[in-house]
Amino acid sequence: MTDLDQRLSPPPAGHALRRAAPALLVYAGVRALGVAVLAVWGAAAGKSPHTLLTARWDSLWYTRVAEHGYGWEVTLPDGSVHSNLAFFPLLPWLERLVSAVSPLSYADAGLVVSWLASLFAAAGIFAIADRLYGRRAGICAAALWAVLPVGIVQSMAYSESLFTALAAWSLYAVLRGRWVTAGVLASFAGLTRPVGAAVVAAIWAAAAVQMYRERRTDLRMLLGVVLAPLGAAAYVLWVGHRTGGGLFGYLDVQAGWGNGFDFGYAFVRFIGEKFTSVPGALAGLGLIVGVGLVVWLYVLCVRRKQPLPLLVYCGIVVVLALCAAGYFGSKPRLLMPAFPLLLPVAVALARLRTSRSAAVLGVVAVASAVYGAFWLHGSGPP
Repeated sequence: MTDLDQRLSPPPAGHALRRAAPALLVYAGVRALGVAVLAVWGAAAGKSPHTLLTARWDSLWYTRVAEHGYGWEVTLPDGSVHSNLAFFPLLPWLERLVSAVSPLSYADAGLVVSWLASLFAAAGIFAIADRLYGRRAGICAAALWAVLPVGIVQSMAYSESLFTALAAWSLYAVLRGRWVTAGVLASFAGLTRPVGAAVVAAIWAAAAVQMYRERRTDLRMLLGVVLAPLGAAAYVLWVGHRTGGGLFGYLDVQAGWGNGFDFGYAFVRFIGEKFTSVPGALAGLGLIVGVGLVVWLYVLCVRRKQPLPLLVYCGIVVVLALCAAGYFGSKPRLLMPAFPLLLPVAVALARLRTSRSAAVLGVVAVASAVYGAFWLHGSGPP
């Protein structure tokens, strides 16, 4: 085997796991801290952390789908209809599978799936950052994803961790030229959340550029391109058939929840309404700073020439999160899968001494754990 063959061959699984082990240990430690602070806060507040993680908000809807299937809906006093068809099926399917082969309830199965998926997501983020910028940057990237202010969602029976794991490994496969693997993982991501379209677009953009540059067609690439949208397309078409709404049936379901794409008009109006009082103005300024930070990080990603698949994926996730109507408290959670935004910060941290980067991440981890406990005991992620 030549040196070139060795460089192009994927590393053995054992070697890859050993290389990623520090990142996974750091990630698990941060998330364990978040859950521990939530448990202490819950004991003081008289609330069950288990209930907060498994049986509130969207986690209840996923559990009901796993237990009873689709077809359940709630009609609100204003006449709007909340249907469980809004929730994509992969997480409920996995909850049902884990519950069938174990003594766990559907809710606890969802928690196990989310915790395992979050580790796979951290490993995927590490793998991408390691490939592009080195091992230290990979460890910092996984840690930064763990210490996000709403990182506690990664430890809930929600679909964000599962989606991010599938998206990250699909994008990693694209970077390695594993088109069929990328397409299969993208298809599963499309069965997890509507934003799976961002993974599909990333694969299509990368394939189009490569075909243009090489002036030839790769059958494995074409297969990956075809496979990528199948999951999302199948579910959307099934919902349209079930509701009688055709191609727009799923959009009608989302409209019942007040969700839609209005190019950010409702969000801008929401921020503007904050400036009617002094406390509200402070919150409004905070939102503007937050949006500005997201935009600035994406500009950094572009200026530092991240690979096209990452830029396309991240850009679509950000646009869909910021420019969609709906419950505005969900936007930080919806931005969580946009992990390429963290890579410039990870590179900067990797350049510091280990003690300094560890100190920075440690302080932020504590702040994230406290905020996560406060958040779940308050408004929380709807």
